[in-house]
Amino acid sequence: MSNLSRRLFIASTLAATATRLPAQTPVWASIADRARGLGQLHSLVVAQNGEVVIALAPGGAGLDRFANVKSVSKTIVAALTGAAIDRGELSLDSTLSDIALDLIPSSADPLVADLTVLDLVTMRAGLESTSGGNYGRWVASSNWTADALSRPIVAEPGGRMIYSTGSIHVLGAVLAKVGGASLLDLTRSRIGRPLGIEIPPWTRDPQGRYLGGNEMALTPNAMLRFGEMVRMNGVWNGTRVLSANWITASFQPNTRSPYSGLSYGYGWFLGQAQGQRFALARGYGGQIICIVPALAMTIVITSDPSLPARSDGYFGVLLDLITTGIIPTARAA
Repeated sequence: MSNLSRRLFIASTLAATATRLPAQTPVWASIADRARGLGQLHSLVVAQNGEVVIALAPGGAGLDRFANVKSVSKTIVAALTGAAIDRGELSLDSTLSDIALDLIPSSADPLVADLTVLDLVTMRAGLESTSGGNYGRWVASSNWTADALSRPIVAEPGGRMIYSTGSIHVLGAVLAKVGGASLLDLTRSRIGRPLGIEIPPWTRDPQGRYLGGNEMALTPNAMLRFGEMVRMNGVWNGTRVLSANWITASFQPNTRSPYSGLSYGYGWFLGQAQGQRFALARGYGGQIICIVPALAMTIVITSDPSLPARSDGYFGVLLDLITTGIIPTARAA
């Protein structure tokens, strides 16, 4: 075990009792107090240079109990896309007609056959969204993949971002097909096993496919390991989980969110604060994994998954905590 991994292991063990511990160092005390004042917050973990500097669980079940990470799942599926590319199972230019023709329903627009893996992972498929007000009708359908691909084309494929869980669900179905295993098994073998984290089963569609893009469960400490692996260019405890090229490409802007204004790469929202670039996985209710590479920092936040966290509401509060609190404190530490 490397020194870095050993420090993280020890810190994660200590984090299990963090609900009864103060902030680990005085410099972080004001950030911890600020976080405790957020009613929706379930946990906050901050690691810098491989050492946990804040580990709090003022709400929820604790740092070693599973939390529904909601759309952070999309970032996990994006990582699995990179793992599949690393194994030569597909490429970003692969089209649905090339690798998953049987997933395309007869009712789909002819343009759907030419949708690429890149279109799906960046949510630029051009199809009507299945998220927001359309989500309930989508999950009530008899075939989630077919329903998502039967939606009307409302924008040029490869153009603007249309946030849609359906696009990532289709991507998950593609990954399962080319990988020869369920999305759950792929997540366990390609992410869970090398990171030493448990990944329980989650929601499946009427065809038995695991939902790509929502409802996965991870512990906050597992989220930290995933974030740290990405921060360390795809390596954990001496094992390469994702290629460095994939990590670099994931952090390059491809489009922009119409809601938060943040750029979007391969499953990561991208921004800049205090002169520091950051990458952020975001889930409904306020579930976050944030990486600040230049500060060697990973931030994990879980929140009440039943309450909204809009860009102009609670998510904005969390983003402000990161950009005006945690990042400046890390720069000064």
